[in-house]
Amino acid sequence: MTSSSSSSQATKRLAHTYPEGLRADALMEEDVAWSHEVDTERDGDQFDRSERAALRRVAGLSTELEDVTEVEYRQLRLERVVLVGVWTSGTVQDADNSLAELAALAETAGAMVLDGVIQRRDKPDAATYIGSGKADELRDIVLETGADTVICDGELSPGQLIHLEDIVKVKVIDRTALILDIFAQHAKSREGKAQVALAQMQYMLPRLRGWGQSLSRQMGGGSGGLATRGPGETKIETDRRRIREKMAKMRREIAEMKTGRELKRQGRRRNKVPSVAIAGYTNAGKSSLLNRLTGAGVLVENALFATLDPTVRRAETPSGRLYTLADTVGFVRHLPHHLVEAFRSTMEEVGDSDLILHVVDGSHPNPEEQLAAVREVIRDVGATDVPEIVVVNKADAADPLVLQRLLRVEKHSIAVSARTGRGIPELLALIDAELPRPSVEIEALVPYTHGKLVARAHTEGEVISEEHTAEGTLLKARVHEELAADLAPYVPASAL
Repeated sequence: MTSSSSSSQATKRLAHTYPEGLRADALMEEDVAWSHEVDTERDGDQFDRSERAALRRVAGLSTELEDVTEVEYRQLRLERVVLVGVWTSGTVQDADNSLAELAALAETAGAMVLDGVIQRRDKPDAATYIGSGKADELRDIVLETGADTVICDGELSPGQLIHLEDIVKVKVIDRTALILDIFAQHAKSREGKAQVALAQMQYMLPRLRGWGQSLSRQMGGGSGGLATRGPGETKIETDRRRIREKMAKMRREIAEMKTGRELKRQGRRRNKVPSVAIAGYTNAGKSSLLNRLTGAGVLVENALFATLDPTVRRAETPSGRLYTLADTVGFVRHLPHHLVEAFRSTMEEVGDSDLILHVVDGSHPNPEEQLAAVREVIRDVGATDVPEIVVVNKADAADPLVLQRLLRVEKHSIAVSARTGRGIPELLALIDAELPRPSVEIEALVPYTHGKLVARAHTEGEVISEEHTAEGTLLKARVHEELAADLAPYVPASAL
């Protein structure tokens, strides 16, 4: 007897056994198949269940070009990939946006997206991520499109990677491996390369696997005896040991570089220079904003994670106060925890700052989701107590209704356009108002022989007025307690 016929009989049996009000509970308890006669009365018209469970293609993801010559050229240098995602929660639009972001990541890594499918499930399959039946369908899509790689929109376990590769017969990678590959391409500084290498080794260590006897476990077992002892350390164990040794060396190097970065921060704190950190989602326009505010000349590109290495530039408020502006690495949804750990020293720029400019792309379909993803990483690095200004960038390309919604929900926010300069003067004034001010207001007549004190008042404090007299410089300023103590001997008696 087939399962469908037995399910049908079970449904009929339940219809006679249980009263109408208890039939739904009985169906849940017995886990029988859906019945058109019973369930239509209870729930009304239903979607086609086979269609609901099928792999659903996401339109508009293919980046294959129509020009034949350019297609041939790109096929020589780009991997051809199929994207697959598991939709476990949220709306269908959320699932499509997630896969569209995965397509953008794949393009940034240098791949050509041929197709993208989504599987509706309560949770990813423990063995093959999308289930064995849908994995067979994915294999047909791979054959049909001629793809050589499958990219999954999630972090796969080592077992899921192996089982899915065995079915689809092409290379399978997950979202984490894709982001690590992009970071490896874009890291330029010594510290950035070391951080990416450490994250890659952390990711690779549990996923090492070998082929053939040379990479298998040691021989032996049973009760022992002749010819049952293994050769000692197998190749896969040797690889694991070498990776652990390299990881330890990399951690030491990063710790040394972290010391240099900390010394620079201590110098800025010693000189009482306020710091502002630009944080935000990748491709939100952080580097463009840094260039607009300081003329830093940082690389700007319409690509995810175009800049990884933090850039610190000196800037000045409209009132003449000096501060530093730091551009940090971009964030993304489900940023791999390996990267968060490896880039912790870089992300500490955010935690040690006096003010965070949280840049969000106003033209993105779901900017609120970007804000939530970035704030999750900010919590991870312990920067929740730092004041935040939400800077809604790309206001020239954003929907006015979306801008109004963001500015209404985010109380401490401003809309700007780094490309056109819209809102930049207002942002500078807001930074000036939010930066911490020196605590002591003092008036002093500084002799010309102590001009260094006047210079310190300009660099470390906020000069309210300055007048040159015959006796010296009459200075009125807000300064920190240390400088106020140095200026105290020159305070006129009339001001006491």
